[in-house]
Amino acid sequence: MNVTLLLRLLSAHLLADFFLQSDKLCKAKNESGKKGVIAQLAHAFIHALSAYILLADWKNWIIPLVIFVSHLIIDVLKSRLHGKGTVAFLCDQSVHILVIVLLWWWMYADNTPACGWLANVISSKQLWATIVAYLIITKPTSVLISKFIRNWTPSNNMQGQGMPRAGEWIGYIERVLILTFVITGNIEAVGFLLAAKSVFRFGDLNKAKEIKITEYVLLGTLASFTIALIVAFLLKSL
Repeated sequence: MNVTLLLRLLSAHLLADFFLQSDKLCKAKNESGKKGVIAQLAHAFIHALSAYILLADWKNWIIPLVIFVSHLIIDVLKSRLHGKGTVAFLCDQSVHILVIVLLWWWMYADNTPACGWLANVISSKQLWATIVAYLIITKPTSVLISKFIRNWTPSNNMQGQGMPRAGEWIGYIERVLILTFVITGNIEAVGFLLAAKSVFRFGDLNKAKEIKITEYVLLGTLASFTIALIVAFLLKSL
């Protein structure tokens, strides 16, 4: 059973759904008419192409074709149902991943294909597990946290007072550091990271004098740290 191929397909999904999908394309998918259809087709094609390239089984057209069709159907249904919350996001991702797992199980669970030189070079399960982990804790986690804390966003949430998307990149960096600290056996450094962030945040929260903003920031920070630690320990257990 070649788990590495499954990890490659999951990497392709994460890359196509979060890193190769621009905000403009994401908004266009929810529009009606020709523009929305083109955006949905383009997004599904990116998924199929990513899966084909990372799988590196050049004679296999079934997997990219099924991923193209299934992703298109799932995203169209999500768009028609206007699913934008945390539950809709988790259900959408779960169905996409289920399709990938079932495809892998059907095609590769009992044998290993001759995938060519590229697949032989990058055939390490540990390598692809690490890639998947780092991909998960960046933009996918950021999207999940933003949806999770949306209901608690204060009306005066200090928008416009900081650099554009600075908070998002701070989250990326802190989760990458946490994952790196854990898998390299330096978990004590996570405590120093949390302490350092608390010191830098203290001034802003003290000036705000607003308990809702304080709780909002703490909720986002703890959610970020929790997800990063869970992914890190799951990766280390492999």
